[in-house]
Amino acid sequence: MADAPIIPIVGDPDSSAAGGGIARQEPREASRRLWQSARGLSSIGSASADRLEDALGSAGYDRAPWLAVLFAGGILTWFALKTPWQWAGAIGLSLIAALFALALWRNRPDRDQLRRAVIACSLVFAAGMAVIWARSEMIGAEPIERPVIERMQGYVLEREDQPSEDRIRLTMAVRDAETGQARKVRVNVPLDEVAKVDAERGSAGSALVEGSVLRLRAQLMPPASPMLPGAYDFARAAWFKGLAATGTLMGEIEVIEAGGGAGFIVSAQRDLSAHVRSRVEGSAGTIAAAFASGDRGAIPEADRDAMRDAGLTHLLAISGLHVSAVIAAAYLLALKLLALFPAIALRVRLPIAAAAFGALAGISYTLLTGAQVPTVRSCAAAMLVLVALAMGRDALSLRMVAVAAVFVLLLWPESVVGPSFQMSFAAVLAIVALHTSSPVRAFLAPREENWSARTGRRVLMLFFTGLVIELALMPIVLFHFHRAGLYGAFANVIAIPLVTFISMPLIAIALVFDVVGLGAPFWWLAEASLDLLLAIAHFTSSQPGAVKLMPQMSGVTVGLFVLGGLWLALWSGRGRLFGFVPAAIATMMLLATPIPDVLIGRDGRHVGITLNNEDGSRSLLSLRDSRSSYSRDNLLELSSVSSEPIPLASWKQARCSPEFCTMTVERGGREWSLLLARNRELIEERALAAACERVDIVVADRFLPRSCSPRWLKADRRLLERTGGLALDLERSTITAVVASQGDHGWWKGTSR
Repeated sequence: MADAPIIPIVGDPDSSAAGGGIARQEPREASRRLWQSARGLSSIGSASADRLEDALGSAGYDRAPWLAVLFAGGILTWFALKTPWQWAGAIGLSLIAALFALALWRNRPDRDQLRRAVIACSLVFAAGMAVIWARSEMIGAEPIERPVIERMQGYVLEREDQPSEDRIRLTMAVRDAETGQARKVRVNVPLDEVAKVDAERGSAGSALVEGSVLRLRAQLMPPASPMLPGAYDFARAAWFKGLAATGTLMGEIEVIEAGGGAGFIVSAQRDLSAHVRSRVEGSAGTIAAAFASGDRGAIPEADRDAMRDAGLTHLLAISGLHVSAVIAAAYLLALKLLALFPAIALRVRLPIAAAAFGALAGISYTLLTGAQVPTVRSCAAAMLVLVALAMGRDALSLRMVAVAAVFVLLLWPESVVGPSFQMSFAAVLAIVALHTSSPVRAFLAPREENWSARTGRRVLMLFFTGLVIELALMPIVLFHFHRAGLYGAFANVIAIPLVTFISMPLIAIALVFDVVGLGAPFWWLAEASLDLLLAIAHFTSSQPGAVKLMPQMSGVTVGLFVLGGLWLALWSGRGRLFGFVPAAIATMMLLATPIPDVLIGRDGRHVGITLNNEDGSRSLLSLRDSRSSYSRDNLLELSSVSSEPIPLASWKQARCSPEFCTMTVERGGREWSLLLARNRELIEERALAAACERVDIVVADRFLPRSCSPRWLKADRRLLERTGGLALDLERSTITAVVASQGDHGWWKGTSR
């Protein structure tokens, strides 16, 4: 073979050793190196790639949790993107990135961290998008077009008791009168009608149970989209439950065929809930029933609100605390009892046997309490803990949390956008990250000390854990509910040990002793402990400044909070402190979040206008004195007002006629005039057009003629059907609409589609 041409390398520090500044290179090799260097694909020719390889190789973090984050990120991206073309494009780009790294990115075997990370992250991200897209297509139910009053006959799929609301909810499979297709609807039935039907049949059990065939007349509505930007999206939740409509019974129910009732587990759950409420009276009995069976339908609204504002709502949702307590009790009890029998202790590994008993108890409790997402997540994580204990390995790890998260997301990928999943995993992640950190391990390490010092350290750690959990949950709570309890860490210091070590064990012991009729003393003690829990909740929530209200934060703000929290929890070493940077930026963005000046509900009927009082507080003017607590609460929360709304007609600076109200608001150095319709009474078009010309904003819950042309915004029925609810920032002259967050997802019914 002829010698290759000689290529001079100018300025090569090793040229003298190579022979007079001349280096020999194959043309193909030289071209390959130039091609890779130009594109930054080779770690040999890229200093930044070298540094990244070194960082990935020396970080010492666990990869599995980050893959779980990428899987959840793919699901969230599907919700954030608007059209199928964007979904397909994101999946395609992820697959191209993986194939590109697999086929063209060549590295030395000992420096392959970055390439493998790109391949794994791209595939996992694409898998997350594919899973949620497939689930949406498979179970999503097209909502009905418009409200209807319909007489229907259907098969009862599920019954949900809600005695605190004086009703039950029946989920039924019915056949559409026009198309003949089967659909699933949910109907609220008053308890009076339930009692009437049961009395007419004269049977021991209720007739309105699973498996019954009923004929009834109901007013049905499409599942409601968010009332305002940032409000709860029931239409999305109903889509993934397969609900096409929800409604209320009108008239009487005719039982065509009596059903056999629910399965064994659901029947046992209802019987257990009724038994507990019969043994413990009042609000304490409803809380005890929730702990024993997961049935929260009887808890009074005032108690739910107090628990929420005190930061104790997590105690009502059967999740990690309750499942862990049940499994831990079963594990320790089995371990101690089996150790009493030498024949067993010498032949069986007791940790494995105890883990089996704990697993049986945990799975039974999960099924009995309804197998909700937080419970399933907790049960899955607890099973991993039991496996680790049986194998003699560390039971508390971030990898355990990651596996449990992926397990839940594979079954219910839509849960990633819900507060239950987010709060549950945020709390568990905060606990695991905190207790696996070196400073906390050193603080809790066994040492020679008296019982008071040991107890003091445990109490201090419990308080600090509660504080960390509150900080981890606060952005999520503010994003979904726009309010957060500020004293939750203090309340949880007492409430968590009270529930874990007193209330739940007493309920379990009382149920056992009820078998022989001796449970009354234990029920009395359980009732006293739950009364104390409710007293703590009401006292904490009633303190000045106990609740902080915030307007709807942007997706960028909550994303920075999540990024900072994940970095703090999942990274290792001093590098994890960089997580405070996005968290600090998000905090400043949250504090700078503007409060909407005008809130317009999706139907144009409910309008709220914020007022800045002289003492620095805010008030809310309401166009209608609504009887709906849902509408009132949405207006108050999204305007960050804690006092009751003021009817616009009674405000002295507003001028109201039977048909319209007019008022002026000063914002951004100018005055904004508003014209708000109070009813659907028709008025003369010329007079309406003249009134519209003199104002900046017109709001009405009906179609307005084209001659009505205000200076800035006409939010009538025609516009609101396309946009959904609106939030107006007059100082910045911006409008935020519900439609901006919906896109072409199946649950959105805007006419713009």
